[in-house]
Amino acid sequence: MRLTRRAFVRQTAVALTAATLSPQFARADTPAAKIKFGACVVDLSGAKQAGLDGVQVWAGNAADELDIHKAETRARYKAQMQATGLPLCSFMIGLLNDFPLATDPRAPAWLTQSIEAAKDLGVNNLLVAFFGKGDLLADRKLKEAEFARVIQRLKDAAPRAKDAGITLAVESMLSAEQNLKLLDAVNHEAVSIYYDVYNTGKTMGYDSPAEIRRLKGRISQIHYKNGPDYLDADKPYFEAITAAIKEIGYSGWIVLETASPSKNGVADAKRNGDFVRALFA
Repeated sequence: MRLTRRAFVRQTAVALTAATLSPQFARADTPAAKIKFGACVVDLSGAKQAGLDGVQVWAGNAADELDIHKAETRARYKAQMQATGLPLCSFMIGLLNDFPLATDPRAPAWLTQSIEAAKDLGVNNLLVAFFGKGDLLADRKLKEAEFARVIQRLKDAAPRAKDAGITLAVESMLSAEQNLKLLDAVNHEAVSIYYDVYNTGKTMGYDSPAEIRRLKGRISQIHYKNGPDYLDADKPYFEAITAAIKEIGYSGWIVLETASPSKNGVADAKRNGDFVRALFA
């Protein structure tokens, strides 16, 4: 069965209304009441079993047409959303790590295809990745030429994204200061930051809570991860992260990009999801 965008929005609205009428939920006018918890490590069926609210999916590997743009792929996701009652919260355009937005001539078309697919599937966030070959840093300094080309390509894609109701969310190794420089240069409301608390606080050693506070109003989605361990193995770190997120009034998705120590992906996603949900309770 096809789940049209209109039907998807209507079903979501009904579900949210029911939640606000139930005393077990926080008040709907608080940011914490609007936060949803997803994952990119299980499919929609696994997310439902784990008690999560949705999933982030891979846009596809390098090709003239991305997998997510293919009609049969989108039909499959629509059927899964219909069966589970859960949405897709975002796409990861992870192929840009090997085929960078700054340099690959196919990259602008991949952004366009992702925007078109996202609109069809009711997704409003695209993770635009900048790791590996796409990293915008060398020895922690900006690669100025690549940085300038990325700004221009985001500027070119942003109006189309806005018209579709979609945000292009930059996930990178950049510091808050460098991220703000990028956002200010693009200067478009359809471009934001996808904040990964592990890449920033663990890999790069940034003060993630301070960075989150500095990026208030510029973060559209957040990854929680903790290397090979469960999130609760580093509870103080995630308590500090969560406090900063609450402080800035963030009300989007927290997406688990977590390991599976037990090799049971659903059980481990549930453990991590329950831990994070409790932090925001």
